[in-house]
Amino acid sequence: MKSSKLFGSAALASLLLALPALGQDAAPAEVVEIATIDSGDTAWMIVSTLLVILMTIPGVALFYGGLVRSKNILSVITPVFGAFSMIALLWVAFGYSLAFSGPSEGGLSAYIGDLSNLFLANVTPDSVSGSIPELVFVVFQLTFACITATLVVGGIAERMKFGAVMAFLAIWFVFSYLPIAHMVWSGAGLFFNMGALDFAGGTVVHINSGVAALVAAIVLGPRLGYMKEPIAPHNLVFTYVGACLLWVGWFGFNAGSALGANGLAAQAFLNTITAPAAAGIAWAVGEKITRGHASSLGFVSGAVAGLVAITPAAGFAGTFGAIVLGAVTGFICLWAVVTLKPLLKYDDSLDVFGIHGVGGIVGAIGTAIVAAPSLGGFGAEGYDMFAQLGTQTLAVLVAIVWSGVVAFVAILIVKAIFGGIRASEAAEIDGLDLSSHGERAYN
Repeated sequence: MKSSKLFGSAALASLLLALPALGQDAAPAEVVEIATIDSGDTAWMIVSTLLVILMTIPGVALFYGGLVRSKNILSVITPVFGAFSMIALLWVAFGYSLAFSGPSEGGLSAYIGDLSNLFLANVTPDSVSGSIPELVFVVFQLTFACITATLVVGGIAERMKFGAVMAFLAIWFVFSYLPIAHMVWSGAGLFFNMGALDFAGGTVVHINSGVAALVAAIVLGPRLGYMKEPIAPHNLVFTYVGACLLWVGWFGFNAGSALGANGLAAQAFLNTITAPAAAGIAWAVGEKITRGHASSLGFVSGAVAGLVAITPAAGFAGTFGAIVLGAVTGFICLWAVVTLKPLLKYDDSLDVFGIHGVGGIVGAIGTAIVAAPSLGGFGAEGYDMFAQLGTQTLAVLVAIVWSGVVAFVAILIVKAIFGGIRASEAAEIDGLDLSSHGERAYN
């Protein structure tokens, strides 16, 4: 997703064509091209924005809610809803400005924007970004920021205090999401200018959230009984419905990142079908080979892993490349969840790192391969796959370290503020629904 603001309303008002001087030798007037709004692009972007909201609330909420125990479902869907609401407000207050505004060079412009659009100052219904109203771009990007924060909730489920979760996500949003979004997607950003490819958020959304969830889970420690007694999902039908909503919503996420109703959006749309389909089948086949059965949870988990992987490559991969990337990611994420996680004994409750973190890493690095025109991709003329691999790998490493450090510091700050971030042992045994929200999902 590469976009820059073209004209604000003040700039539009100042674009007056000077009349040529009268006389035979008068120079012709210079023609100034003014950005205009395309109604078709605008309609598609509004629909795409709605689709991303659908994949967050209720998609993420149901997907996560079904995976926890019945005594904890409200303690998962409530912070998902709460995080969406909180980040939406922070985005319009200062998030959009820090992510996408500021000078084109100098100072910290490679790493973060400025506050020139604080509380959306200078952004009006007449402002244009590309071929759509700038406000549509603002709200489309708002949904990306919101879903990234909600994804983190899955790593710390069933044991962290609600207030601490909200405070942690607010700090992490400011110091991790916004700088990484700026570096990757803003015209002044470090990795944007290095040529890093991230069509819809492999580094910005998935690696960023996956690493934050992993760090927070490790600092929190495992749930009571983890690896000693079964901690089974309580409603896989909820998880299935949530996964389906995620897949449908992801068309807005990926195809919407073309920022217009065009052929690029169509290719991204198709890739958002084929990659998760291949990944879901790969995960199911891997389960059958290694565990003797193909589970419904595995199938939808594989599909989500494929959606994650194709996100950075959606507009760069050809159809066959998307299938291969999805299949490879399905196998790798299965290994991360089934083998790597028990080996290292960390309790990433709902496998945010195993699916979003690992899937994002595979997808971001794999983008350099599937974008190669020789392999059916849509890289620029003179595309150098090996140079792009270096750029993609550097962007991935920076995202991992940046998000990890910010998450670690943020959770220590929240721990100090709240005098502890973990629910009491009694609350964890009874369920966080009752201790955190004073109600139960099932009576």
